[in-house]
Amino acid sequence: MTRPLAPAVFFLTLALLAACSQEPAELRLVTPRLAADRQIAEVLVQAFDGNARIRLTLVPLADDSTTSLEALNQGIGELALVSNSEAYQPGIETVIPLYTTVLHIAYRSDLSPGDATDLLTGTTVFAGGKDSPSRVMLSETASRLGVAAGDIRFVETAVPRPDVIVLFVPIMAGLMDEYRDYRLYSIGTADQLGRGSAAESMSLLRPQFRPVILPTNIYPGVVSEPVVTLAVDELLVARNDIPETVVYDLISEVLRLKPALSAAQPGLFHQLTDSFDASKSTFVIHPGAQAYAERDAPSAYERYSGIAEVAVTVLVGLVSGTYAAIRIYRIRRKNRIDTFYKRAIGIRKSVTGISDAAAKTRALKEIRQLQESAFDLLVDERLAADESFRIFVTLCNDIVADLRA
Repeated sequence: MTRPLAPAVFFLTLALLAACSQEPAELRLVTPRLAADRQIAEVLVQAFDGNARIRLTLVPLADDSTTSLEALNQGIGELALVSNSEAYQPGIETVIPLYTTVLHIAYRSDLSPGDATDLLTGTTVFAGGKDSPSRVMLSETASRLGVAAGDIRFVETAVPRPDVIVLFVPIMAGLMDEYRDYRLYSIGTADQLGRGSAAESMSLLRPQFRPVILPTNIYPGVVSEPVVTLAVDELLVARNDIPETVVYDLISEVLRLKPALSAAQPGLFHQLTDSFDASKSTFVIHPGAQAYAERDAPSAYERYSGIAEVAVTVLVGLVSGTYAAIRIYRIRRKNRIDTFYKRAIGIRKSVTGISDAAAKTRALKEIRQLQESAFDLLVDERLAADESFRIFVTLCNDIVADLRA
């Protein structure tokens, strides 16, 4: 009895072995230029160490002048960490927002800037390299505050200590430890948020930006009161030639590994969720990411099944109601012809056994009037020309014949 099952068991075993022996997808993550982002990239790669579905490796940039987006376009890697403030580029697509980067504008504690003009003009400002995200972010922020980028005196190194240091990095413990002689500049005050503050005007013009409040003593010695600044999501992006299934599995694994990522960088990945919104992304969302975001969305059948059910219910109700109305209409017609039956029989009974000619003449006249009334109702379609009406006419004719006899 077991011999016919042997081939099926054999092929099932081969299928299971093939599935178990499937190699994980190899993806190269471009090494970020900033040290903070580089540290996070290393944490991400370590979390995927030994993963059965996705294998990540860090690949270096060709040189210091190459950006992560350029590295993707050159085929150096398949994945990269880029700020959502970067300019759109075709061929690069969003996988998932990973964490938030925050604009830190720090100035020497012996300075007392009244506004952004005092802070950024006549001072030395270090904001990274020429095309670094921090310098781009500062230039755009300064222009919204009324300071032209050409009026800012940028320096290319933080040694010797400049008057202003700009960092566009995630909020991390110990980030400002080496800058305890600095203070963070606030773009307005916390109580101005929701009242058309400068930070909100920037987020209105650039939806990728959003105001954020750094609480007191988040950086001990540097932040003594709430600081209003701007935050931007850091995106995990990929080339558009990465298969949809690979990106789907990548997102699934990133979310599964969230506890391991949070253990390595507490407070950094708390916003990482499976219900992410990529509508404000600078880049087009990858089809694999879109498939993951819509995995629980109802199908077309599920979306319209409720409408179909209501439509069918209404249709059944209309048919039933129409049928009931027709029945009621027919019953009313039947009741009317029954009334004529009763009146005709009543007339016949009234003259039964009576030989008075005058009484029979009156009865004959009443029968004629009754017939005329019935035919008037028939013309008005208040009586049906059916078998019941034919019986009534026959009854009346019989009565007339009897009366004449």
